[in-house]
Amino acid sequence: MVNLPAPGRRVVVRYLLPTGQATDALGELLSADAETVVVDGTRGVERIRVTDIVAAKEVPPAPAPRIRRPFAD
Repeated sequence: MVNLPAPGRRVVVRYLLPTGQATDALGELLSADAETVVVDGTRGVERIRVTDIVAAKEVPPAPAPRIRRPFAD
């Protein structure tokens, strides 16, 4: 099993797709057990098999959205 923080923390999980390519899931860790890690990220809820995980770690909170200012003429 990979070493993950408690659910509710923001994580990045790198895992292998069926094609053998690696991809990342970035978001809130919803749950983790011996078989599956569930991350709620920008692509929605991703269920990742532990056997497909290459690396995982906790990451800092997302930065606050930038305020858009109108252009000055």
